[in-house]
Amino acid sequence: MIPVDPGTSRLTKVVVHLDRLTHNLGLLREQAGGCAVWPVVKGDAYGHGADIVARHLIGLGCRTLGVADIEEAVALVDAGIEATIIVLSATLPEHSEALVAYGCEPVVCTLEMAESLAHAAQRLGRRASMHLKVDTGMGRIGIRGDEVVDFLERCRPLSALRVRGLMSHFPRADEADKTFSRAQIEEFRRVIAATKGYGIEVRHLANSAALFDLPESYFDAVRPGIAIYGLRPSAQIANPRARELRPVLEWKTRITFLKEVAAGVGLSYGHAFRTQRPSLIATVPVGYADGLDRSLSNQLDLLVRGVRCPQVGRITMDMSLIDVTGLRGQIELGDEAVIIGRQHDQEVTADELAATLGTINYEVVTAISHRVPRVVAGE
Repeated sequence: MIPVDPGTSRLTKVVVHLDRLTHNLGLLREQAGGCAVWPVVKGDAYGHGADIVARHLIGLGCRTLGVADIEEAVALVDAGIEATIIVLSATLPEHSEALVAYGCEPVVCTLEMAESLAHAAQRLGRRASMHLKVDTGMGRIGIRGDEVVDFLERCRPLSALRVRGLMSHFPRADEADKTFSRAQIEEFRRVIAATKGYGIEVRHLANSAALFDLPESYFDAVRPGIAIYGLRPSAQIANPRARELRPVLEWKTRITFLKEVAAGVGLSYGHAFRTQRPSLIATVPVGYADGLDRSLSNQLDLLVRGVRCPQVGRITMDMSLIDVTGLRGQIELGDEAVIIGRQHDQEVTADELAATLGTINYEVVTAISHRVPRVVAGE
C-alpha cells in the first residue's frame, strides 16, 4: 500500500509560524522583566499543536510548561519534551502514581490528593512536588486563603511530598476595571506572608492579561496562555504592547470544485442561501468536523486571491461553499482559500470569527479539529 501523509494529502491545514512564536515569547519575556515565563500549552497548545509548540519553546529556553491534565502531560513526556510540566486542573488520587512516575507537578487543593501523591512517591522511591491552589476569587478550584496554613501544617509529615509552589488565578484581569484583580493580588500577598517558613519556592498568579496590565502580580513566575499564540486576551487590555503580538496560527484550505449557478438557486442543506444573480460557486473541503462552526454559515468571508469572498449556504460536516463570482476568469482549481490569516493586504482574524459567534478567540482556535494537520512555517 502507498503510505498517506496527512500533512501533505489534507487540503485543509493549520500553518504554525514558529518565527511569530519566537517573537511573542521575546515580547512577553521583556514585559515580565526577570520573572520566569511558564507558557501554557494546554488544549493542544490552544489548537496550535502541543508537540510543535512545546518543542520550539524548549528550544528557546523555556523549562516549565503548563497543561490541563495528566493525559496532556504524558503525551508531552512520551514525545520527548524535557520540561517541568505543571498540571493545572484538579486531579484525583487515582492519577497520583502516573503523576509521580512522569515527574509532573500537579496543582493540588485537597488533603486527600496531597496524601495520595506522597504515598505514590514513597512506593516509587521518589519525591513528588505539588503547587497549592488558593482560590482568591476565581471560584473554580482551590482552598480559601485562611485555610492555607492549616493545609501546609497537615502536609508537613508527608516526607515524600514537597509543596513547591503557591498559586492562584484571575477571573477578571482582562477587564478594563482592575479593582477586583487588585484585591486578589492583595489577598495573595497576605497568604504569601503567612506561609513564610514552609519552604515554598515559587509563587505565581499572572495570566496573559495580567502580564500586560498588572505588573504587581508577577511574583516569581507568570503563566501566559493565549498571548504566547499572538492573540490578545481581550480588547480591553490597556497596555499598547499587546498590539505587538503576532498571530501564530493560519488556517487554510484549497478549492476543489467550481461551478456556474443560475440566479435563484438554493445551495447546501435547507437552501438557507439562494443566489441573487448568476454566480460562480467554489467548494472547499472544510466544515464543522474540522472546527468551522456551523453557526458561521452565511456570516464569514474567506480570502481567495487577496479578495474577501463570502461563504454561502450552510457549512456542512466536510465541505463549505464560497461565492467567487467576482473572481470569474481568474480563479482556478487548487487555489488557496484562507479561513484565518492574511493573504495579500487582506486579513481574517480569530477575533473576527469570535465576534460573529459571540464568543472569544480562545474558543475559535481550540475548536479546530485534530483531523486538521498542523504544519510548521518560519523555522
